[in-house]
Amino acid sequence: MAGLVVIFDFDKTIIDCDSDNWVVEELGINHLFTQLLHSLPWNSIMDRMMTELHNRGKTIEDVEKCLKKVPLHPSIASAIESAHAFGCDLRVVSDANVFFIETILKHHGLLDCFSEINTNPSLVDEQGRLRILPYHDFNSSPHGCNICPSNMCKGLVMEKIRALVSADGKKQLVYVGDGAPDFCAGLKLEEGDVMMPRKDFPICDLISANPLLTKAKIHEWSDWEELGANLLSTVNNALIDESSNTRTDQLVPLDCKYQNTLISATAHEALQKALPVSPPH
Repeated sequence: MAGLVVIFDFDKTIIDCDSDNWVVEELGINHLFTQLLHSLPWNSIMDRMMTELHNRGKTIEDVEKCLKKVPLHPSIASAIESAHAFGCDLRVVSDANVFFIETILKHHGLLDCFSEINTNPSLVDEQGRLRILPYHDFNSSPHGCNICPSNMCKGLVMEKIRALVSADGKKQLVYVGDGAPDFCAGLKLEEGDVMMPRKDFPICDLISANPLLTKAKIHEWSDWEELGANLLSTVNNALIDESSNTRTDQLVPLDCKYQNTLISATAHEALQKALPVSPPH
């Protein structure tokens, strides 16, 4: 599936929480975080929180252990693994940070499914303290977007991704997210692309308030079963579109619990001829 690129937000999209808030609350520094909330950018506060944890004797291993407890629904894990098995190019665009995202994805066996993670850089300094840095240097070169936070404009990241993946031909992009910055990312989608916004979250409010700005097809989701079904329906439809140019021996046999619930009977019949898919468990 060389023509399909699926881009995920991370917090409240792949995982069922905000990873920053999870660490702050689980490791007992929520009070200090709240105090700083209106005086510093969020990204800068998280860097300050990691210093506070270090000062309290918390190690990088403590942070890692905390992150491994983050809830990730089996349905989204299954959908990611299935899309990867089909050959989709999976990427992350997130305002979390490299350490948090890689730790969580690796723990759930999903890290190798993604070709790229676009997020705030992080590093462990010589003192053993986790440092979290901004994706965009907002002091020297502010991005100027009034939707996204100062440290990361997802729209600019999407422009970079499209340029990279389109270098060797036309690609269909799918974007999955929940927040206002994900709306900014979605504005970079074109006709034929797919936007998957989470229902009753800021992204849907912005889409509703600006109905003419989004060019992509919109498939909403409210829970991870619905997201998984929507994602695999999109993958399967793309597979059907490409099937005339793809030999059946190049397709990946897939045992997936989703039985293409959103695909029409005709499309489902066409898919079954191209790829053996087991019934739902």
